[in-house]
Amino acid sequence: MVHLYCGEGKGKTTAAMGLALRMAGRGKRVVVAQFLKGADSGERYALAMLPQVTLLPLPERVKFSFQLTPEEQARYLALAEQARTLGAQPDCGLLVLDEVCAAVNTGLLPLEEVISCLDRAAGEGVLTGRDPDPALVGRADYITEMGKLRHPFDLGTAARPGVEY
Repeated sequence: MVHLYCGEGKGKTTAAMGLALRMAGRGKRVVVAQFLKGADSGERYALAMLPQVTLLPLPERVKFSFQLTPEEQARYLALAEQARTLGAQPDCGLLVLDEVCAAVNTGLLPLEEVISCLDRAAGEGVLTGRDPDPALVGRADYITEMGKLRHPFDLGTAARPGVEY
């Protein structure tokens, strides 16, 4: 089944990583591919301690999509290909494609590549991000929309380690 966490609110990645934790707690293998994110994340640090979780490599820092070189852009396709391969292995219970909606929306990743990952996944698939493509909405069995009612960022508070990342 496919889970989609979308919307303007906080918590999409956190929900996906919570499901990864739940799956790993049941002894199932989890593969996590993150798009348009750097490696400095509390969830990654915690999940890296679990032998059931495979975190695909990320750069330390991420540029805006319009600043990426062609080589950096090609990394997203390679990341999706690696996720598809590992997610198709019979022991994989969960494939997380975090911020994949943004990767599709910015043109860094073809929609067909995401659909291919879902088609070949051995277990559950999780997609996160804002403004999911209608084809992804159509594929989802679970859709949770995170809505922002209030956020300290609106008052000038910067993102905080352990809370926003």
